Amino acid sequence: MSVWATITGAAVGALLGGPLGALAGAAAGGAIDLRLTASPERRRVAFTVAAIALAAKMARADGEASAAEFATFQRLFHVDAPEAANAKRFYDLAKQSMAGFEAYADQAATLLGPGSPLLEDLLDALWLIAAADGFHPAEIAYLDAVAARLGFDPAAAARVRARHIGPAEDDPWAVLGVEPGADAATLRRAYHALVREYHPDRHLAEGVPAEFIRVTEARMAAINSAYARVTAKAGHANDAASGR
Repeated sequence: MSVWATITGAAVGALLGGPLGALAGAAAGGAIDLRLTASPERRRVAFTVAAIALAAKMARADGEASAAEFATFQRLFHVDAPEAANAKRFYDLAKQSMAGFEAYADQAATLLGPGSPLLEDLLDALWLIAAADGFHPAEIAYLDAVAARLGFDPAAAARVRARHIGPAEDDPWAVLGVEPGADAATLRRAYHALVREYHPDRHLAEGVPAEFIRVTEARMAAINSAYARVTAKAGHANDAASGR
C-alpha cells in the first residue's frame, strides 16, 4: 500500500497522537485502522505527516503559498495523479490548522529521534521546496527555527544549508562536515561515514517512504559532488607544491 493510501484511507490520529495525529485524523475523516501499530509503518506515517505539515506551514512563511512550492512537494513525494487530490487536501488542511509549526516539529523530533537521518531528509525537502520560487528571508528564518526544533545543532543545520544556498567557497567542506584544507585521510573518513549514514537503502529500512527516495538520492549526489570537488582541489594543490 502506498503511503498516500495509508494516510488518506485510514485515520492515523490514534496511531500518532498529538498535533500530527489530529491533522491526520482530520484529513482521513476520523476512521481508525489499528493495523498501523507496527513500528516501521508508524515511523513511515509519522515522517510523511510531519513533512506535509511543515512544508505547508513553510509555504505561508513568506506570505504567499505558491503553486511552484506545491509542485515541488508533489515531485519530491512522488504523488501520482490518482492521489493528487488527496495530497492537495491534506496539504491545504495543514496550512489552515490551528497548530503552529513548533508543535509539529517538536512531535516529529519525539517520534523520529532528534537530529536523526530521517529528520535530515525532511529538512532537506523543506529547503528544496523553499528554493522553488526563490529563498525569502522569512523562509530561511523558518528553516533555521525548524532545524533547531528537530534537534539539529548549528553545525549540523549549517551542513544542510550548504547543500542548498551557495555556492560559497567552503560549501563542499561544509557538506562533508570537515574543516577547509583537511588532509586526504580525514576527507576519506568523513566521506565514507556519510555514505554509510545517508545511503538511500538505509533510510528506506528506517522508515522513509519509498515515495520520498528522491531526496535521499539528491543528497548522496551532493555528497559525491562535494567529495569530488575537494579531492580535485587537493590534487591540484599537491601538483602545485611539487612543481608539476
